Amino acid sequence: MPSIASAHEVYVLTQGQIRQAIGAPSFSLVGEAMGHIGEFAFWAFIGALVVGGVFWISILRFLERRFDPMLVRARRYATLIARITIGISFVASAWYQATYGPELPLVSNFGPWSGALTLALAAIGVLTIVGLYARTAALVGLAIFGAAVWQHGSYMLTYANYLGEMIVLLILGAHEYSLDSLLARRSGRRGMGAPAWLASMKGYLAPRSFAILRVLFGVALIYASYYAKILHNNLALFTVDQYHLDKILGFEPHFLVLGAAIVELLIGTFFILGIEIRFTALFFLFWLTLSLIFFGEAVWPHLILIGIPIAYLFYGYDDYSLEGWFFRKKKYEPVL
Repeated sequence: MPSIASAHEVYVLTQGQIRQAIGAPSFSLVGEAMGHIGEFAFWAFIGALVVGGVFWISILRFLERRFDPMLVRARRYATLIARITIGISFVASAWYQATYGPELPLVSNFGPWSGALTLALAAIGVLTIVGLYARTAALVGLAIFGAAVWQHGSYMLTYANYLGEMIVLLILGAHEYSLDSLLARRSGRRGMGAPAWLASMKGYLAPRSFAILRVLFGVALIYASYYAKILHNNLALFTVDQYHLDKILGFEPHFLVLGAAIVELLIGTFFILGIEIRFTALFFLFWLTLSLIFFGEAVWPHLILIGIPIAYLFYGYDDYSLEGWFFRKKKYEPVL
């Protein structure tokens, strides 16, 4: 595991602070919870009320009848949003000369091959955005991701969302609203289909593609939180101290790190299990936007973190999500 940090801490701390935080022993989050048991129980109760309230509102039948026709029509745009998200992210990686995040510069990781990788990333991004040879672009993207895993090992779980996006692209191709689809309609052909080996599995994989993306997005969020707020939680503590978040939010610094870790772990878990998907996506986007504004972080590494939740606002529940499995009835599904 490289001596670099996950989540936004890598973007707001100096390299010296990152090395110091990773080298220092982490403090016990369990001890912090027990030391603030009253405050911990109060906020846990508030959180349970919010989750329960959102669930109850989401399954009200009159709200489902009111909003579900619109949500069903919106679903067809989810694939387009996901495709453009990964395409723009690859173009940004080429422009800023780093794979996935600024802590993984092309020159350091690929040396003399960095120029070729820049062209490859740009080509993948442009082809994906316009929707042409999307599966080929996805295969090249998977090869680059595999090289990154070979170099950095488990740290690449931080960017498992990229893996999920490329798997969706490989399964579904450019899909609707793409240059491939437009050319196919004009020529009367059926579009650039999947390779034979994939076409035979597409009927099985296609309904599961967004479930795969949902799970891998949740894994990325959980690992980023685990790395920077549990395994090396001094990274988060340094950020709290540097930006005086304890004074702004009114919590003791260590307790604030505990709360942030729990919230991020819950967001990832809700995505993995498929619980309150639209509310979780909105909640995540709200706090991510505040973080970008407050810390003045670079936007480009977060593009994929913005685009995937937006895609799920449109897509909603798949058949393999918990709420989709238990509460999706005929044409109705939970609103939030």
